[in-house]
Amino acid sequence: FSSGTAALHAAYAVAGIGIGTEVVTSPITFAATANAALYCGATPVFIDVESDTGNMDVTLLEQAITPRTRAIVPVHYAGHPVDLRAISIIAKEFGLMVIEDACHALGAEYRNLGARVQGPVVRRNQTPDLGPRTRDPNDGWIKVGSCAHSDMTVFSFHAVKQITTGEGGAVLTNRADCYDRLCLFRTHGITKDPSRFDTRHSRLDGDWYYEMQLLGFNYRMTDIQAALGLSQLKKLDRFTERRRQIAGQYHKSLAKHEYMATPPERSYARPSHHIYPIRLNEALAQKKKMIFAGLREMGLGVQVHYIPVYLQPYYELLGYKKGLCPNAESFYRKELSIPLHQGMDDVAVRTVIEAIEKVLGSV
Repeated sequence: FSSGTAALHAAYAVAGIGIGTEVVTSPITFAATANAALYCGATPVFIDVESDTGNMDVTLLEQAITPRTRAIVPVHYAGHPVDLRAISIIAKEFGLMVIEDACHALGAEYRNLGARVQGPVVRRNQTPDLGPRTRDPNDGWIKVGSCAHSDMTVFSFHAVKQITTGEGGAVLTNRADCYDRLCLFRTHGITKDPSRFDTRHSRLDGDWYYEMQLLGFNYRMTDIQAALGLSQLKKLDRFTERRRQIAGQYHKSLAKHEYMATPPERSYARPSHHIYPIRLNEALAQKKKMIFAGLREMGLGVQVHYIPVYLQPYYELLGYKKGLCPNAESFYRKELSIPLHQGMDDVAVRTVIEAIEKVLGSV
């Protein structure tokens, strides 16, 4: 796809998300996760996050589900996998689609604690044919993107991601029905495959004939972008390992300080460390603006991920209000992302650590 946003939009559309439906997701994410639901005419429903990982709090999931819910969209924040097995169990109970927003999580892994629920999804009061679910045969660590516990997984290849095509995205799925519709949606809804033509059109004009079978978009990635991505994909394991090494160095040096908390790592997860989000203590959180400016002055490309989506002015116009997700708002108030990229050498890592300790230790 031409971008991660385009990939999200396509996945939502293929999942049947539309007017009158709801999508349950996390507010600690880039706006595109929720915006894609709005593109389809659906309503994003935000549930609060875990206070340490920033991931969707699965214990709050069931109470957010209504008869209008069509899909659950967990976000693997910072490249740390959510508890997909727990989410898939709930999704099966309510007959919902699971679409992973893994735009941070290319290269991440999670423990395969059980097989993906199988059989067709049946929503309450509906009986659509949503195709088979797949079982992952492994009994260990599996890659995010395997769709062992989901229907589709979305990746982004933006310039700041683990691998890049400049701009780009992808949707992975094990479901033939989703795959076919994704291919159509990506290219104006058009097919040139005679085996897929509408049988009502028995007289085909000739080899030039094609059919538009759904309302799609021009969401194709260019050949040049794809070539760049394939080249980088060969280096993904090396890139991911280097990111994990840097994260380990950060944790070893920074976890001891009482004025911050380093990102946790659940026993079931092997994060890809797209970003490294530290959390300031309450006292320093009050001085976050000054800390941010001080680190920028020292040449560190720090950032904040993210302002809860529903606090954006556009979402306020839709009726979302402050206080909806207290943990998410607290997480935003404390969070500060420090530089992490596979291109950093140990000298650069040490420079970041020393700058963090100097600025945070002096305010």
